[in-house]
Amino acid sequence: MDSSFKISIRPRRLRKSFQIRQLVQENRLHPSNFVFPLFLEEGSKIKNPVKSMPGIFRFSIDTALFEIEELLNLGICAVDLFGIPNAKSDDGHTALDPNGILQRSIKEFKKHFPELCIMTDVALDPFTEHGHDGIVKNGEILNDETVSVLCKMALSHADAGADFVAPSDMMDGRVKAIRDTLDSYGFSQTGIVAYSAKYASSFYGPFRDALNSSPKFGDKKTYQMNPANSREALREVSLDLQEGADIILIKPGLSYLDIVSQVRNFIDLPLAVYNVSGEYSMVKAASEKGWIDGERIMMEMLLSMKRAGADIIFTYFAKEASHIIKRGY
Repeated sequence: MDSSFKISIRPRRLRKSFQIRQLVQENRLHPSNFVFPLFLEEGSKIKNPVKSMPGIFRFSIDTALFEIEELLNLGICAVDLFGIPNAKSDDGHTALDPNGILQRSIKEFKKHFPELCIMTDVALDPFTEHGHDGIVKNGEILNDETVSVLCKMALSHADAGADFVAPSDMMDGRVKAIRDTLDSYGFSQTGIVAYSAKYASSFYGPFRDALNSSPKFGDKKTYQMNPANSREALREVSLDLQEGADIILIKPGLSYLDIVSQVRNFIDLPLAVYNVSGEYSMVKAASEKGWIDGERIMMEMLLSMKRAGADIIFTYFAKEASHIIKRGY
């Protein structure tokens, strides 16, 4: 081979050792970037595995305290709470119960761990028999009637001590309505994480298994976004900015990194992405088969979300990734 030519520009100089690669690395993961979703159910001494999500459990409030202690010790300072009630109804009225699973969880967690940042899911699908995120009449998911209930639900979470409420329903106008409600009752310091671009995705299957919240009829395409659309996401984000959102969230993550990147260039608020259950379970299943290196794929996936522009990552991988980061990833 002729080696007489001279190469002066050598990008590989910046890759030749671990120390140099660390020195010039552009994006980093840290446990404080993660929000860990917690599934909560009634009862005591419960830690039930979610079959479709290996390593993820449904907790009662008492056992969740041990999980939270582990999270905080790892440097994960935020959780997102999802409740599973004993009883469901057509209108999801148990979501408003001041002694409901979410409301009691917030109070108990804050009592034991006041430093914990608590975010709460504000949506009716875990509480309704039909599994939709709103009030249903003649097969139609009603927007304004649903928003009225969501305001009451958000208020009950704020009253219990939540730091952020996270409306995940995709009803029109709900961010402004919730903001106005919280402010009028003296909860101006309670933040809103807006699921601004939540797509009607097939990646949510294991999550619905965890909450037993699959819709009993139809689908969610009249309120969640069309996966084919990107400009629409910017419109939805713009509306939520005007309505008072504090954090913008994109869901799902991996197949929607183009949306994350576009939104990052569009806003200066904190941007979150939800690394959803289907993304988690695919990695776990393939790893169990020995087809992939699950740890490396997990970290690459999370880094891709950070690289796309996310400040915050909601992820079921939070504990595993934090252990790896602490080992010096």
